[in-house]
Amino acid sequence: MLRLLIIGLILITGCQAYTPRPQVLPQHIKKIAVRPFVNHTSQLGLEDKLRLRIIDEFLQDTRFTITTTEDDTDGVLIGEITYYFLEPLSYDTSLLPQQYKLRIILNTYFIDKVNNITLWDEPNFEGVHIYYTSTMPNGITEEEAREIIWQALAQKIARRTVEGFGTAAGISEKKIPTTPQK
Repeated sequence: MLRLLIIGLILITGCQAYTPRPQVLPQHIKKIAVRPFVNHTSQLGLEDKLRLRIIDEFLQDTRFTITTTEDDTDGVLIGEITYYFLEPLSYDTSLLPQQYKLRIILNTYFIDKVNNITLWDEPNFEGVHIYYTSTMPNGITEEEAREIIWQALAQKIARRTVEGFGTAAGISEKKIPTTPQK
């Protein structure tokens, strides 16, 4: 009976699920630049507001120096806004929209300039917010909905950069592109 108990304990402890080691940003990266985002949508000014929000997230973290030029940086965050869609979800009796779904999609990646490799690449990084129009109780404007999405995306991008880049298998071996990847 004791043998069965020991064998059972060995099997139970030997069958634990694989958990990849958390990956952190390399120690040599101390200065980060956020390149101005490219905006492929018809909505003007989106790229500037998103970039400023991302810079604010990195500044709140205080572990890195944020620079305005890429010349003296160790890492660069690059992105492009590829999709902006405002979809009405519900209407009133006069067929005026009461509720919207705002969906914004980005392509983002982070480059280790010291080693000349892309540390992470996130195509189709999505921000979504469903909201009621400002004429409804507790409703908001489209601009306020954008700000909510910018905040959520900036937090995710900063967290992805600092705490969770790469995959369980390792980092990509891509070289620094001359233009943003699509």
